[in-house]
Amino acid sequence: MYINKEDLNELEFPQLLAEISPFAYSPKTREKILQLRPMEIDEAELSLKKTSEYLSSFESSNAIPFDEYEDIESELKLMLIENYRLENSAFIKIKTLTEQIGKLQKFFPTMPDTFPNLIKDVSELEFKKEIIDKIDKVFNRFGEVKSDASPALKELRSEIQVAKKAIQENFNRALFNYGQSEFLDDIRETIIEDQRVLAVKSGFKKRVAGRVLGISKTGSITYIQPDSVVKHYFKLRENEEEEKKEIDKILRKLTAELAEFQPQLWRYQVYIFDLDLTRAKAKFAEMVNGILPKINRHRTLKLKDAFHPLLWLRNKAENKTIFPQTLSLTDQNRIICISGPNAGGKSITLKTVGLLQLMIQSGILVPVHPRSEMFFFEKIMTDIGDNQSIENHLSTYSSRLKKMAGIIREADGNTLLLIDEFGTGSDPELGGALAESFMEYFYDKKSFAIITTHYTNIKLVIEQLPHAENAAMLFDEETLEPMYKLEVGQAGSSFTFEVAEKNRIPRFIIHAAKKKVEHDIVNLDKTIVKLQQEKFEVEKLKTDLAERKESVEDKRDNLQKLNEQLQQKLFNFQKLYEEEHRKLQFGNKIETFIDSYVKGKSRKDVVKDFVKLLEQEKFRKIGADKDESKRLQVVKRKITQQLKKEEVIEKIAETNEKLEEKRKTDRAVWMKEGQRVRIAGSTSVGTIEKISKNKVIVNYGTFKTTINADELERI
Repeated sequence: MYINKEDLNELEFPQLLAEISPFAYSPKTREKILQLRPMEIDEAELSLKKTSEYLSSFESSNAIPFDEYEDIESELKLMLIENYRLENSAFIKIKTLTEQIGKLQKFFPTMPDTFPNLIKDVSELEFKKEIIDKIDKVFNRFGEVKSDASPALKELRSEIQVAKKAIQENFNRALFNYGQSEFLDDIRETIIEDQRVLAVKSGFKKRVAGRVLGISKTGSITYIQPDSVVKHYFKLRENEEEEKKEIDKILRKLTAELAEFQPQLWRYQVYIFDLDLTRAKAKFAEMVNGILPKINRHRTLKLKDAFHPLLWLRNKAENKTIFPQTLSLTDQNRIICISGPNAGGKSITLKTVGLLQLMIQSGILVPVHPRSEMFFFEKIMTDIGDNQSIENHLSTYSSRLKKMAGIIREADGNTLLLIDEFGTGSDPELGGALAESFMEYFYDKKSFAIITTHYTNIKLVIEQLPHAENAAMLFDEETLEPMYKLEVGQAGSSFTFEVAEKNRIPRFIIHAAKKKVEHDIVNLDKTIVKLQQEKFEVEKLKTDLAERKESVEDKRDNLQKLNEQLQQKLFNFQKLYEEEHRKLQFGNKIETFIDSYVKGKSRKDVVKDFVKLLEQEKFRKIGADKDESKRLQVVKRKITQQLKKEEVIEKIAETNEKLEEKRKTDRAVWMKEGQRVRIAGSTSVGTIEKISKNKVIVNYGTFKTTINADELERI
């Protein structure tokens, strides 16, 4: 993608990167963020997806186990030097980095649906646990070389402990013996060169056998190491020197062993740098509510509720309101010309679109509505602000023409142009004519552009071009305050005289100015103002109607759900009614048996009739179940046999369709009001009261119910 440094500065892209870089752990990653530039669509889209996945971990309990780290780039270069020895801290950094990779390789695969792209990166790494094992074999958890690192070191440290113990015991003995005499000063002992020494009065120094290590400033005290300690001290120093040599030998060997894993460690480092950058971008996105919009391969850009991230941060810090913008660019609507009063938000709208485009093409999530869509440009060219050059003695107009010449040379169908105050800087009539020619050139080149202007002729040209559209920054005519809202589809007035009046310019001067302006221009401006106000009212009414429509639809859905619930309750009630009716009939029969027994019918006959009734009920229940079971088995067997052949399946489908058609034809004949019907499988009979499409109201006498016509049987 092509964009020069000057355009990046105009769109405040370096300031944006400066806001992101502090979120990185490593200074090298922070520097890399400051150097970010737009990239190819595939690379940018992958970066956006990874950032979006990382962002999702902040919004859930799936915290990614990635903490601060120290880079090992310099160590990776040094370890390849023959017989080189890394410092203790370097080994700990290598171990920590390797452990990070191990944690991430265990974490990401547990949520493949949440982190598909982040999983892919870490899974490509070859985790080497041997690196950790080799370092753990040499170092303890405090970063010190273990005594078990080698047999020689273990023996040396054992001798060092023996020497230290002997020094301690012999010094304490000498201190006790000489302490009984008047040889020692009141302080008795002190430390010289990390060694305990006796504080001997200088007058008695020849009476204390030992090595003199110093004299006090006054000369009254001589510091002596007792003879019984000296030999052990020299043995200690000798062992400590041997210990250093042995540790050096161990660490050189460990460095050589780790050098074999240098390629893997290098990939670990590259991966961690990339993950650090992804995390920093995700943290910034969390701060500005950035998301991943739909990325189009076709040329359609739809920004909905788009915020300028830097302005959003500034206004949030100052507790000010920020207004989002909504606009679209497509092949059928390539150019938007924004007009309206100064300080109404035109320039900010340009910068918002330009900065968001740079962000998305650099793999940075953008603060827009989730339904927004964006596509990639090959070039972004801007002309925003005063480009007057003192060094080159160029006026504002000259410098803008020079820049316009560069834009004309480079502009094509894959270019996004962002031009503020299009055509200004010269005689309005002549400058307007030149700007009009520029506009027609860019239109013919099929470039995409968002421009701002006060020129009426530009607004009129835009109205005549089928793939261009006017837009206005809304302005409250009554309060004369900008509303900072972009309204696409209409040209805006500059409100020149109204703003002048608000800023306390005397009315007689304003009236005089109006007389000097051509009558048609004033009328056109008034017409634009009127149309703008009327369109605002229409949009307000449209929004209100949309909200009401949405409310009505919600209520309709709720009523539909309530109706379905009532229908279900009625159906359940009907089933319950049928069951209770059957039980009542059974109870009536039992009551008949009791009455006949009371009236003198023999007990044998009553029991015989009762048993007969029970047998009938048993036969009805068991027989029905058996018949149904047999019928299902037969059908299942037949279907299993028939499913083996594809042609039979088609025949079944055709037969079912014919049967269904026949049922519909028959139903159309007998389905009419007054017809007695029942629900398939039930015993309750009702009468059709009303038919509406496929819904039928059935009257059961005590209640009514609505049911699908397909579920009814003719009586």
